[in-house]
This record gives sequence, C-alpha cells and structure tokens, in this order.
Amino acid sequence: MSLNNKTTDNFIFENMPQKNDWPNFINTNNTTINCVTSLLDNAVSEGYGKKIAICSLNEKWTYQELLNKVNQIANVLVDDLGLLPGNRVLLRSANTPMLAACWLAVIKAGGIVVTTIAMLRAKEITTIASRSGASIALCDVRLKKELKLTQSELTNLQALYFNTEVSAPLSLEASMAKKSVNFVAHQPLNDDIALIGFTSGTTGKPKGAMHSHNAVMAVCETFATHVVKATSNDVFSGTPPLGFVYGLGALLLFPLYARATVVLLENVNPQSFAEAIAEFKISILFTAPTAYKALLNFYENEIDKNKLDSLTKCFSAGEALPTYVSEGWVEKAGIRLMDGIGSTELLHIFLSVQNKTDPIGSLGKPVQGYEVCILDDNGQELGINQVGLLAVRGPTGCLYLNDKRQKNYVKNGWNITGDTAKMDENGFFWYQARTDGMIISSGYNIAAPDVEATISRHPSVAECAVIGIPNTARGNIVRAYIVLNESFLPSDVLVKDIQDFAKQQAAPYKYPRSIKFIDELPRTKTGKIQHFVLKEMVKQSTNKS
Repeated sequence: MSLNNKTTDNFIFENMPQKNDWPNFINTNNTTINCVTSLLDNAVSEGYGKKIAICSLNEKWTYQELLNKVNQIANVLVDDLGLLPGNRVLLRSANTPMLAACWLAVIKAGGIVVTTIAMLRAKEITTIASRSGASIALCDVRLKKELKLTQSELTNLQALYFNTEVSAPLSLEASMAKKSVNFVAHQPLNDDIALIGFTSGTTGKPKGAMHSHNAVMAVCETFATHVVKATSNDVFSGTPPLGFVYGLGALLLFPLYARATVVLLENVNPQSFAEAIAEFKISILFTAPTAYKALLNFYENEIDKNKLDSLTKCFSAGEALPTYVSEGWVEKAGIRLMDGIGSTELLHIFLSVQNKTDPIGSLGKPVQGYEVCILDDNGQELGINQVGLLAVRGPTGCLYLNDKRQKNYVKNGWNITGDTAKMDENGFFWYQARTDGMIISSGYNIAAPDVEATISRHPSVAECAVIGIPNTARGNIVRAYIVLNESFLPSDVLVKDIQDFAKQQAAPYKYPRSIKFIDELPRTKTGKIQHFVLKEMVKQSTNKS
C-alpha cells in the first residue's frame, strides 16, 4: 500500500495490516484509473448514454442520467460536506437507484464507501461507523431514525438524506439540484482503497475487509468476464443487498461492466419476484438457494412457468445449494443453477460452476485468475478427495481494517476462508462445511450442510440448521433445529419420521439423533444462519443442568 500524496486522510494507511500478513496477490492488473470511470464514464463515452442503466419498479435512469446524478452527488460531497480523498462515507439504504448512485459518487470523488444493509439497527451502525472512522453518511430517509440514534453517539457524523422531497430538511436531492452535472474523477494510485465491506458476523464479530479500485475491477475481469459472460442486451436482477459484496457485484458492478441493465428490487416475496422477472424480462438472476427453492414452485403450472421464461443464467451463493434444488431447475426449467462460493474478504466469487455439464452438487472449478487448493492444518497441500481447508489466492484478497484476525485468515500468502472442501480427480471442488461446522461423531466426519440438505427435503421442514452437541458415548451427536411448515405440528411421531427419512436419504450415521423444533432460526442481517448462536444456546442449557 503506497501513500497517495493527494490523500490528506491517512486513516486507512495507519490501520492496514502489516505487509508480511498480506495475501499473495497474483494476476493483478495494476492500473491507475478510478474504477467508476471504467464502469460508468467510459460507458457513456462508448455510446451507451441513452441506454437504460438502472431501474426500479418506479423509475428508470439511462447511463447518461446515472452519470449526471453521480457527478452531482460527488460535487455535494466535496463542496458541501468537505469530503477529502480517503474519507469514509457511510451509506444506508435498501437496494434503490439512489443507493447505487451514491456508491459510485463516493468512490468517484475519492472517498471510501462503507455500505450498510437496511436491516441494521443503531448499535450495529454505530459500531461500523466508529470502526471505519466514517465522518459522512448518506441515508435513505426511511432509515433516518436509526441513523439519528447513531449520530447521538457519534456527534461528528454529518448526514444528508435521499429519496426525499426536495423541500425536506437535509435533502440530498435539494443539494444535488444546485450542482453541476460535471465532475472530474479523483485519480487513485493502483492500490488505493475504494471500499470497506463489513462481514455479516456469523461468528458474532464483524470484520472490515478493505478493497482497492483494482480489486473492484478484478472481480469484473474474472468472474463477470469468464463466468457471467453478460452482454449489453442482458437484464440483471436479484435479491442480495448492495451492502453485501455478493449483491454489490451482481447488481451494480457486473451490469455496468457489461453495459447492461439492472433492476433493483425491494422487499420481494416469491410472487412479486416472479412478476418482476416477467415484467422486466430479466435474463440474469442472482439470489440465494432459499429463493430458488421457492421459485421452483412456479414451474408446477404453465401460467406461472411463463413468468420465468426470460431467464437464461441463474447464479447462487451465500449458503449451500441443495442438490435437489439444482436437479429441480434442470428438470423443470432446463436451467443449470451456477453455484459458487466467495467471501467478503475476496470481494466476490472465486470458485464456481461454470458449465452446464459440471457435476451437480459441486462448486465447480476456480474462476480464471484465481488459484484454489486444499491444505491440511500445517499448510501442506492435500491429495485428491482429501478433506481439508479451502485456500485461495488471486487478484483480490483479505486486508482487514486493524484486526488481529488477519493472521488467522492469511497464512503463507493464502486466504484461508474458513471452509472445508475436497477436490476430485477431475479438478472439481466439493464443499463440506465451515471449519466450525464439521461434526465428529463416533469417529465419523459429518458435514452439517449435508444433513441440512437431507432434512430440508422432508415435507414438514420449512428450514433447518444443524450443529454438533456433546455426547458422552459418541463425543458429539447431530442436532437439528427445525422450523416447520404451517400445516405441521411438533410431535414425537414427527421427530421419528424425520429421523427415519434422514436415514433413508443419506448414510445412517448422519441422521440427527436430537431434534428441536423452533419458531425461527437466528440469522445475520444478510440472512445467514448463525450456528454459533445455536451452539451458545446448548452451552447455556448444559450449564443450567
């Protein structure tokens, strides 16, 4: 990391990990261009100014209109809010066109963007704003209450609100109306930081992962180029929030990079999701396995099936994709779900299904530009079909903001993602579990996601989470926490039925010897199941007994 002489805010440089704790970056493209210039300004220069860039259910903006708004916001940031290169700017919103414009404007003006998802509350927002040292916030007016509570704790945090009436106090739109639609992009050095993405906290302690302008372009030049393969005729959409790196790439970076169109949706359910797909003729979809499971039901009758006719490519990430969901999409829709794995630390997907013929259930192969291998606990590479730690290196990698856990994530230049996997003789990778999700029972290694996938196929199960709990005879046994579908009630008979079903569908040693019915599963704000919360519940229960 080099110091840009134009940067007067050196917070990032002072909170970088030590150089010997950095990952080994490979296949990097060391350019010195602002990533927003590449994604947006150049699109207009190439003749896409009149093409629709971004839309919602209520509005549509062309590339030129988006550029004008971005430049106006950048002028507001610099002229009215005193933004200096390197300042961190907190963003608060659901997926809206204005959030996308603000994201682009912050980076174009030389700021570092810290996007938070709409569901966060004041305590969580305050933690992120404080840790990142954010001094400016741009916030959807509908989320004003929680930000105001944050400002009561962080009195130096100044804010403007968008999606407001121009006459409203502290209106970003009112400030924009007074500004020029021209703005000269800040010129970064090739390793200047563009964004900080905070992890969703499945371990309970969010970490800030920093990424440069080059990293932003790297995920476009790798996953978007070699796996998504979109054209300017494509229409993107999906459900992950822009405050989640999966959503950032899928619903902003990749569409702009392809000069395509993106449809941003808020608060969709399966029915409204399907209707939006039909209305906007969405061709490329990014969402999570639970949504694909729900959408699969639309193929049960011809009327609903037609709503999904425009889809050509569907990508899944965020949690394990059950094999039966993939098989269902191939059988009923003729579409292969492109499953992949990524992380906040790597910025996007680095290992992915890339062809329709890739074996269902696998994670595919490394995305071009990345190297992936399986290591043992001593850092030695393992052989074919041996389960070990998933290790990655490429043009992106882990740079935590002042966090001792950097040493745990990066070892000998490799990013150790916290996942276990194996590689078969054909070079395909197969996910096993999080490193804290492998259950050892009577000498058997049992991957929690495998059991979850099996149990989820039982007709009574709406969703489930599996952990290991201590057992004197076996060391650990499998416990399943199950949320039932509405038409089922908890009973001992149902417990036995689910257990028998699990024994029939998978190796009997994997079946859940303990089942607890629960109203809802603990989740992070981005929807990931918090298995550690369930484990803590077990500890507390054990201590009481």
